[in-house]
Amino acid sequence: MAQTARIRILSTNPTSLTQICGELEKISKKTGVRMKGPIPLPTKRVVLPIRKSPCGNGTQTWEHYEMKIHIRLVDIDADEKLMHMLMRVNVPKDINIKIKL
Repeated sequence: MAQTARIRILSTNPTSLTQICGELEKISKKTGVRMKGPIPLPTKRVVLPIRKSPCGNGTQTWEHYEMKIHIRLVDIDADEKLMHMLMRVNVPKDINIKIKL
């Protein structure tokens, strides 16, 4: 029975995320390995409220900054040749990849 690798891809930029998922699909087709995904998981929304007044006096006005984190999940049969090809993929700095066997 083949061992499967679960790959979680996180990014704040959804276009670069779909580009990396496309590269994973090309690699899996090239090696002939079964692939499930990319499965979009719910987007995490991080909200950071910051007080406008630097000294703390005056009216309490707040600014809200938010960052959205997009997540994709991919299951691939873990083949040695495939794993070497995955490690060579050029990944931008705004993408975080976690591989779990």
